[in-house]
Amino acid sequence: MSSVDCKVVLLGATNTGKTCLMERYIHDRFLAKTTTTIGGCFAAKKEIVGNKGVVLGIWDTAGSERYTSMSRMYYRKAKAAIICYDITTRSTLIKARYWAQELKRMEEDCKIYLCGTKKDLVDSGLNERDVDINMARALAGGRYLNAELFETSSKTGENVGNLFQKIAEDSSKPENAIDESAKDAIRLSWKQDHRIQPTRNKERCCLAS
Repeated sequence: MSSVDCKVVLLGATNTGKTCLMERYIHDRFLAKTTTTIGGCFAAKKEIVGNKGVVLGIWDTAGSERYTSMSRMYYRKAKAAIICYDITTRSTLIKARYWAQELKRMEEDCKIYLCGTKKDLVDSGLNERDVDINMARALAGGRYLNAELFETSSKTGENVGNLFQKIAEDSSKPENAIDESAKDAIRLSWKQDHRIQPTRNKERCCLAS
């Protein structure tokens, strides 16, 4: 197996499109139907940053809370984590906060990237947006996460490459280039934002993107 310069873990609730995101990035394809991930699945891809190659080793993990203890094995020593939520289902943003808490409890120096998925469903009018961009920004920009925010579509490929390229760029920076104040900003001391509240359950769309 190729050496990995940056270990990346995909986290988030079930059916938020983590596997589709990985498939789009690794194989540049969209899978209309995927099986539920149990445990973890690994893939790697090289990005070019300047004149340097950075290999991203990516772990796709199970989204169910019953697999939390198993998922910990996969995000151990991860440098970056993509925490996914479905922009058509607000409850998945609540789950994103849960996974962030789990991650930071184990790997507090891991850099978080908050990823809203299924943008194509909203853009095409098939589903209504249930997570306003400002809600996601409130979570991403809070003292606890201090996360980069991306909205993506695995179906069209929108923003997927930009997300992973940003991870590669950030991971190639020297350790001492990280702002110490940013490290202090990710402690377990944030308060829940009143705008991030669950709504009624929605039917799941089988064409998760």
